[in-house]
Amino acid sequence: METKLAIIVRSTEIDVNGHVNNAKYLEYLEWGREEWYEACELSYEAFGALDIQTVTVNININYRKECKQGEHLTVSCRPEKIGNTSYVLRQEIRNGQGELCADALVTSVTMDSVTRKSREAPAALRAYFV
Repeated sequence: METKLAIIVRSTEIDVNGHVNNAKYLEYLEWGREEWYEACELSYEAFGALDIQTVTVNININYRKECKQGEHLTVSCRPEKIGNTSYVLRQEIRNGQGELCADALVTSVTMDSVTRKSREAPAALRAYFV
């Protein structure tokens, strides 16, 4: 399943160079992942019921094209691969012309809420990595 989240660049997201600050791209990606989790019915509450939390352990991002105030962007998110306890989501940020502005591979680990140790990814999550 792939999700797409539409956003508009706000003035508070612009740095001294007149474009979106690099840290804001990470925030946009986080919003896109939350959209994906919600669409998959894998909310914090759903994971909580399984005594699981997810932790982001690596983000590999490529900044391809600057984004400016007022631009309409689309943040996409889709499953890439899954291991025993970790999984990777592929994300892209595109502008209104469909140009790739940033892409990233985001690795997360499923963690036991009680022991705080990694734990096998649940079937509810694995179902989206086919």
